[in-house]
Amino acid sequence: MRFAKRGRLRFTSHRDFQRAFERAVRRAELPVAFSHGFSPHPKISYAGAAPTGAASEAEYLEISLTHEREPDAVRAALDEALPAGLDVLEVVTAAGGSLAEQLEASEWEIALPGVDPDDAAAAVEGFLAREEILVERMTKRGLRSFDCREAVLRLTVGSGPASVETCAILQVVLRHGTPAVRPDDVLAGVLEVATLPVTGPALLTRLAQGPLIAASGTVDDPLARDRDANQATATGQAVDHETHHAEGDVAAPTAP
Repeated sequence: MRFAKRGRLRFTSHRDFQRAFERAVRRAELPVAFSHGFSPHPKISYAGAAPTGAASEAEYLEISLTHEREPDAVRAALDEALPAGLDVLEVVTAAGGSLAEQLEASEWEIALPGVDPDDAAAAVEGFLAREEILVERMTKRGLRSFDCREAVLRLTVGSGPASVETCAILQVVLRHGTPAVRPDDVLAGVLEVATLPVTGPALLTRLAQGPLIAASGTVDDPLARDRDANQATATGQAVDHETHHAEGDVAAPTAP
C-alpha cells in the first residue's frame, strides 16, 4: 500500500499514524489478520517511515487480511476512513517477498524560502566536492555525529514556482543505510559548507522511495513487481522475474 502525508498531517509522528491507521481498518471493517500469542496485534508492517514534519507522496505499508478483497475497494474504504491529508494512493495484492527490502533509496525535495537558486547551487557544488561532511543529530542514545555525504547519490538545485517570491529547491536522492541519513541531515551538511539566508522553515517532501537504479541515480517503483505479477496471473502469462512467497507470520520490520 502506498499512502501520502500532506499539509498539516506531515506533523503526525509514526506512532500517530499507526493509531490512525488501525482505527481506519476497524471503521472500514477490513478482515485484518492478527498475530498469535498472549497479546495479539494486527498484522500491519510499516517500512521506511518519513520523519515527523516531512510531507511524503511515497509512504508504504503491508497489511495481512484473512479474506481476499479487491485492492481498489480496500483503497477506497481506508481512504474514506482516514483523515484528509493521510491519503491512500494505491493498493496492490502482494506477490511475495519483502517490501522493506525493496526500499533502497528515496528521492526528496527540500524547499528553502528566501534562498536564491544561484546561491544554493554554489553551496551544493561545495557539498558535492567534499568526500565527508560530519553532522550531528540528537538520538535516543544522545548526540551522535555521522557522515551525511556518503548517502547522497544525487543533489541538484531548481527554483520554486512563480507564485513564490524567492525559493530554492534542492532535489536529492539518498541511499538508505545505517545510520539513516535524512533530508534535514543533508540540509545541515549544505549549511555547514555555505551560509544560506533561509527566511523560514524548510519544507521537506519525499517524492519517491523504492529500488535504486544505480546507473542513473534514480528510484524505481517498489510496487511494480507485485503489479506485474498480478497482471500476469490474471492473463495466465509467466512472470519474468523470480517471486518468493512469504510465510504466514513473517512481516517486514516496523520502522522506529
